[in-house]
Order: sequence, then C-alpha cells, then structure tokens
Amino acid sequence: MSVRSMLVRSTERKTRGVARWSGILAIAALAVVACGSTGTSTASPGAAQGNDLFNPSDFNVSNISWLSANQNASGSPVMGGTLQIEGSTDLSAAADPQGEYETIGFTLERAYARQLLSYPASTDLTKAESVVPDAAATMPTISSDGLTYSFTLRSGLMWNTTPPRPVTSQDFERGILRNCDPTLAPNGNPGYYVSTIAGFKAFCTAFENQSPSESPAVRAATINAGMTSVSGIKTPDSNTIVFTLTQPATDFDNIIALPFASAAPVEYLKYTPLTPGNVLYSDGPYAITTYNVGHEIILTRNAAWTQASDSIRHQYVDTIDVKLDLAGSAAATEVQQDLAAGTADLEWNTNVPPADIHGLESPSRNPQLGVFPAPGTTNPYLVFNVQSPNNGGALGNVKVRQALEYAIDKVAINKIYGGASLNEPLNQVIAAGAEGYVPFNDYPTPNNQGDPGKCKSLLKAAGYPNGVTLKDYYRNSGNHPAVFQEVQADFARCGVTVVGTPIATGYYGSSGIGVTSPNGLKTGSWDITEPGWVPDWFGPTNGRATLPDILDGALSFPGSDWGGYDDPTVDSLVTQAESSMTLSAAAALWHQADEQVMKDAAFIPFETTLTPLFRSARVHNAIFIPFSEYYDITQVWLSS
Repeated sequence: MSVRSMLVRSTERKTRGVARWSGILAIAALAVVACGSTGTSTASPGAAQGNDLFNPSDFNVSNISWLSANQNASGSPVMGGTLQIEGSTDLSAAADPQGEYETIGFTLERAYARQLLSYPASTDLTKAESVVPDAAATMPTISSDGLTYSFTLRSGLMWNTTPPRPVTSQDFERGILRNCDPTLAPNGNPGYYVSTIAGFKAFCTAFENQSPSESPAVRAATINAGMTSVSGIKTPDSNTIVFTLTQPATDFDNIIALPFASAAPVEYLKYTPLTPGNVLYSDGPYAITTYNVGHEIILTRNAAWTQASDSIRHQYVDTIDVKLDLAGSAAATEVQQDLAAGTADLEWNTNVPPADIHGLESPSRNPQLGVFPAPGTTNPYLVFNVQSPNNGGALGNVKVRQALEYAIDKVAINKIYGGASLNEPLNQVIAAGAEGYVPFNDYPTPNNQGDPGKCKSLLKAAGYPNGVTLKDYYRNSGNHPAVFQEVQADFARCGVTVVGTPIATGYYGSSGIGVTSPNGLKTGSWDITEPGWVPDWFGPTNGRATLPDILDGALSFPGSDWGGYDDPTVDSLVTQAESSMTLSAAAALWHQADEQVMKDAAFIPFETTLTPLFRSARVHNAIFIPFSEYYDITQVWLSS
C-alpha cells in the first residue's frame, strides 16, 4: 500500500470533505489584529490596491489589504456566544488528527489539536505562510548538517483528560507513529514522514501492511515498539523530542506543522481508529463534546487550556456549532441566504455561489465578502488513466495525450467557477505563488479557449483519425457536473466522445480510485477524471506539497497519483528537489519536473482559483488562513 495520501485535498469547499492542505495567530492575549477595513469598494478583488491576485509578486506584499477583506476588526473582543457554521458534508475521518486530510478538517482541528509548530493568523501573507512555535517553546535547534531537529515543549500544555494531564513529547511521537496505522494511512499522508525521518520507512511499511481489522491491542503494541525502534525520533525526557532526518529537508518545519503531526494521548491506543463513538481529546482551546455523525459537531470551551500556554489561538466564543446536513445540491445557496439573514455565521464546505459574486461586488463591495488567494492551487484538472486498455491503449500514447491538451476551453471552465475575477487559466502543474513556479505553456491555444483543429490533426497523426471514446468518472456535486459537460463538449469538437459516470467525492479516497492497483486501472473502468488539489502548505518551500502528491508514481501510486503516471526523470528530479540544501536549487528542480510532466502531457491543468467567502454581519476578527482556505475559528468573536 502506498504511504502517500489516498484522499485528495480538493480545492472546492463544496467538496472540502476531501481536502485540503490549519491556521493561526501570533499576537498577545486578548489583542485584536487591527489592520483591515470594513469599508466598501467598487473594484474587483485586489484591484483597488493595484495588485493582481494571480501575480506571485503581489502575494507577499504586507500592505495589500485584500487579505484583511471582510475581517471586521473594529471593536473590542466580546466573550461568549455560539458561532454557527453550516454545510452539507461530514468530515472524512471522524475528526482524527492523523486521518483528516481536507480543509474542513484542518479548519476544525485548529481548535482542538496542536502541533509543535503552526502558522500565525495574520493579514500579512508572508507571516501567514511562515511557521512559528506552537506547542514548542521556540523554533527547533537544527544541527549544522541539517539532519537533526530538536524541540522543547512550552510549559502549561494540558490534555482535557479526567483529571487534566500534561502533554508530553511522547504524545507527539505517538501521533506521528499513528499515521501509519492501516486504518488511518489511506486517509492521511504518512509519506511526508517516511521520506524524511530516519528509520520511519521500515516501521511504516510494516504497520501499514497489517490488517485494517487488527485489534487495538495489536496496534498499540506496534506503536509502543515503534517508540523505541524508530531511530529518527527520540524523546530523552517528557519535554524534549529530537528528529533525525535521512537527508536535509528545507521544508521539514512545514511537515511538522501539518495536523498529521499533532500530539496523540495514550488513550487513543484503546480504540480502533475512525470508529464512531471514539473519544476525542483536546489540547487546544475547544473540545468536541458532541459528534452526531452526518448531522452536527459541537465544540465547547476546553477548561484545561490556558491562554498563557498558547500564543496563536484564542477562546472568544463559548461554543462552535457545525451543522452538516443541509441538502447537498442546494447547500451553497441555502448557506448564502442564511449568512445574509444572520441565521448562520460562516460557511462550512461551500463557497459563495458564483452567480452571487457580481451582486456582492457591484455597485459597491459588500463588506461581508472576502476573496482570497491560495497560491499554487490547481482546481479542477483532468487526469488521464495512462494504464487504460480502452481504444487500444490510446491514453498510454503520449502523442494522444498531447493532442487532447489542445481540446479544453479553459475560459469556459473559469466561468463555471465565477469568471475571470476569481479564476485564471493554468497551463502547467505548478501555479503562481508555489515553489518552482516559472510560467510556460507547451500547448497554447487562442485565448486559452481550445484549438479543436489542432487536436484533431494531432489525433490523426497519432493514429486515431476517427477519435476515441473516453469514460469519465466525474464528481456528482457542486460545479463538477458542469465541468463534466464542458469537458464532454470540448472533446466532442475534436472528435472525441466522452461518456460520464457520476461518483461521490470520497471515491478519490480509500473507497475507490485512491486504492486502485495497477491491475485495477488496467480494467479500463475509467479513462479520465477531474479532481482538484490544494497544496498542503504555502510559501517558498512547498514544492513537495503538490507535484509529488499528484504526479509522482514512485511516491503516490496507488494513492493521489490517480492515473498511474510514472516517469523516472520526474522521480529523479523530485528526489533531488526534496533533498536540496538551498531554496534556489530546489526551485530549479521543481520547475524541471514541471516541464517534464507537461512534455509527457500527464494531465490537463484547467485553472488556478481564488477563494470567495462570506460571513454574517456579527462575525468579527475573521482572519483568512491560506493553510485551510478558511477563517481561523479561534480568532472569531461575535457582536453581543
């Protein structure tokens, strides 16, 4: 089984029951971030500040106020009240920090699961993307060879056990080892730790190969043995944890800041993961006290948490109530109506409906609307099943895939997601703002609207003058049926017939494509599909967080390299990039890998997107977190 994720961190909040790849604040207790404005603007997102939200040179300019859009930072914090959040989907991994791999999961974990390092809530994107100490007292001490990271825990960290008990370094080691549990591994991403921590690969491979039906006692014995046998994790005392890496990794701080590296109390060894009714413990400001699967999640104040022990979270509201059971097809519209009426406060897994965007921006900008960047996002995109035997194995032929690159009208896809103010055509793997981004386009078409004539001629040259017939597995919710219809129409214009089969979002995970073996792909049940991807983190060291996850067969198949693409040149470039000692060297290697993937036409990128969010009028201090593409719910306070 792959040690890479089998559950897409998708970019459309509608499907944020799958992805993703969290959030943050480094300010004094009870202080409010004072930057930002609640005034109106008649401009499109970012235009009033003269910046382009798709231009990476604008992403990290601290005085651009778009990141504080709809923040409503005025006034002094009010303690109390219930933050009402609405949506239409449950979490995918029962709120288990080692299993959740979606933005809604990362959003909620912010309130009850802590990591050694995390991200500060800030309207300065450079700060928001930069790791800071969380459960650790300071940033790690790193050896001169870049192989050893030593962390010391801050004082006052407590579990909400009965009675409350200190969080220890062993709890953090246990959390990382749990990533390889055969039930959790298909949902999370143990590959980040396998590829970096010395001795972890052997442990993880053996643990993942256990039966998912194994007893809690056997799982516990495996983890307890790992706490002494994994050479790259040592806990010399209850407040110190030391990691030894197999090779230098400029992004190890980001990997340790992922929720997968959250502490896990010893009580978790009593349970089979993801079993309804498992107790969820908290070392954050809130604890899950009610979890009615598929209907509602309620978090209340954690009495064991103290502000003195946490420099990046707050405990303003009394309760966070997440409703999960709105009707799927109409949820986005219903949530938007409830937010405008003030009967709900924040969206859960939906975005502002595209049809509503124009009315919220014109004739004057609604101060409750915010449009935010997710640098490096690719959503959606088209994956080829390169193992499919259909059409005489046509998709295994690079010339056929290159022909199909010319088929898609990317401007039409943009319109499905709200148009040019929210989306930009993408022609490569690595999007603006991500590590290794250098713009290029191997398959240019007029105005990015497709070139059916060139598609047809190249198909003919590849030996398919009459086109091919492709089976498309497409998601059955949100904008995805419309995306399928556009793909179907675009391919038809170049002589390709597309036959669709609707699938649930979760099919990309451990229930379907995510666990498809090479032989499974070769059955030809599908030829193309349209997932999406959000980088698991942002900033100058996030190359590992996109391309290897979706297009490196050596690392991610079976898993999130859904179509089974694998190229030794790409594999080698990824390995070199991940072990580079400098950011410039790594960025150059990521760009080379990007070029090779596109030369092979391994997938068709459609667009990179912005995230539109709306809040109720009573929400204050709504600080957007790129990591979860949502607001930091531990910063919000409500009008009395």
